[in-house]
Amino acid sequence: MQKKLELSRLLSYAGRYRFLTYASWVLSALSAFVAILPFWCVWRLIGMILSEAGLHGLSDWGWRAVGFAASSMLIYIAGLMCSHLAAFRIAANVRIRLLRHIASLPLGVIERIGSGRLRRIIVETSGAAETYLAHQLPDKYGAIATALGLTSLLLSMDWRLGLLSLLPIALGFFILSRMTGQSMQRKMYEYQNSLETMSNEAVEYIRGIPVVKTFGQTIFSFKRFKEAIQSYEHWTIAYTKELRLPMISYTLAVNSIFIFLTAAGLIAARGGIDRGFLLKLILTIIVAPLISLTLTRTMRQSEQEMVTVDALNRIDEVLALSPLPEAAFPAHPMNASVELQNVTFCYGGIEPAISKMSFSVQAGQTVALVGPSGGGKTTLARLISRFFDPQEGTVLLGGIDIRNIAVNELMKNIAFVFQDSRLIKGSILDNVRMARTNASRGEVIRALEAAQCMDIIEKFPKGVDTIIGAGSVHLSGGEAQRIAVARAVLKDAPVIILDEATAFADPDNERRMQAALSELAKGKTVILIAHRLSTVTGVSKIVVLKDGRIAEQGGFEELIADNSSPTATPGLFKRMWEDYRQSVEWKVGARS
Repeated sequence: MQKKLELSRLLSYAGRYRFLTYASWVLSALSAFVAILPFWCVWRLIGMILSEAGLHGLSDWGWRAVGFAASSMLIYIAGLMCSHLAAFRIAANVRIRLLRHIASLPLGVIERIGSGRLRRIIVETSGAAETYLAHQLPDKYGAIATALGLTSLLLSMDWRLGLLSLLPIALGFFILSRMTGQSMQRKMYEYQNSLETMSNEAVEYIRGIPVVKTFGQTIFSFKRFKEAIQSYEHWTIAYTKELRLPMISYTLAVNSIFIFLTAAGLIAARGGIDRGFLLKLILTIIVAPLISLTLTRTMRQSEQEMVTVDALNRIDEVLALSPLPEAAFPAHPMNASVELQNVTFCYGGIEPAISKMSFSVQAGQTVALVGPSGGGKTTLARLISRFFDPQEGTVLLGGIDIRNIAVNELMKNIAFVFQDSRLIKGSILDNVRMARTNASRGEVIRALEAAQCMDIIEKFPKGVDTIIGAGSVHLSGGEAQRIAVARAVLKDAPVIILDEATAFADPDNERRMQAALSELAKGKTVILIAHRLSTVTGVSKIVVLKDGRIAEQGGFEELIADNSSPTATPGLFKRMWEDYRQSVEWKVGARS
């Protein structure tokens, strides 16, 4: 029942290609039956050779054997063509469904899963299902047909020899059935988890090699990777030892056919050699091992079935993730104001990242979020963008709870410039046009001009058609951020969220970024996450966050005054400002 269920889940993605899957099974089974006929021809050939009738017609049976073998091969190729077409379609549909579902998930959920794991599920896991459908499943039906056909051939020649040769095969099948079950499925799940962990640690280790070597932390950083390798090693060794005895027993059973048949031949030869019996014995010795080989192939296919079941479970884990709920009757924001009312959000730990937070941003204002690391600045920006929904409280956009605004409309009203700019491997034109896919070439170029990007465009011969990441085309962190600003300019959303947009900028890039952001912010509501306090001196309001709470808020001059905030932690921003000024004035000097 479970296998039927897994197969039906796979075939639900086949659409009109489902019949090709069924056709591949039929053709594979037919190919297996036809492949048995050459053995029958060989039997006739041996009979003619051992008989006294001469060799007349010997070549005819030889050509028949060749014809049956060639026909079997052609039928099998036709079956593989059907299975591959269906498998490719099913794998494509699985990936399309996954990607569409992932696109509907809140960005916070996607970040929590991790891009590495999602990539593995989309590419490798769905690829396992493709391999199963294209090769393993047709071969399974071919193996069943081969076993049935060869068994029928043996029993029709001499039922005693047939039963005798099937005894060790039946024993091997029993041992095999004991190895493949729920316990083995659980071990396959553990194996995939162990492999996934080792792969992730390998990626992280390789990515961090420059930093690791720079700071001489090679041994320390290798520790986690080494532990993942050792965990995989211990699991694999334990798994191998557990299967050692069953595999030895299985191999011994399926290869003991010759012992049984040799004993039968010796017993039969005591009363004299019967040519008819000798002929049957020879064919049985030739054919019976093929059944054991078929059984071994079935064992390999059972392993692939478990891989496929695990793949489907991992795919279902992603598909089971629910998008954020949308209102049945969505409302429209009245303006570009933003307000938080007693918002509390926790990522899953004990301490909330945001606790009972309330503040408002009027339409057209620029508000800066500052404070020590871990204060909740980025979490707050993500809540406004609805990466997550708060566990308590309300986030309002234009006076409307963002949960009551359609997702597409919410995204049209908010533009992002992240600290880590996300650019795709495509042309500069396509990267900017992601903000508005129907934008003309002229509109994209005007957005690039507003974002101070023309110096980037002019240094490449192909201009805006330059492919980022192709050949030797690479952008610095500051240049990539300016392209991201151009994207936000083109989107022309009324609310702009800047997450430390000048983080990777050198002095020249920072100057250009400031000009670009000034252009971007014209007439917009801007929420700025800032670590460089020099960027917040002219904002409408500063909100200082510490430990997930608002420590103080007000204008720049108000917060650096001696009586900065009578109701909250006194002087926090003032101390931050003084520390920042000292850091700016700090210089590297030689000791006297």
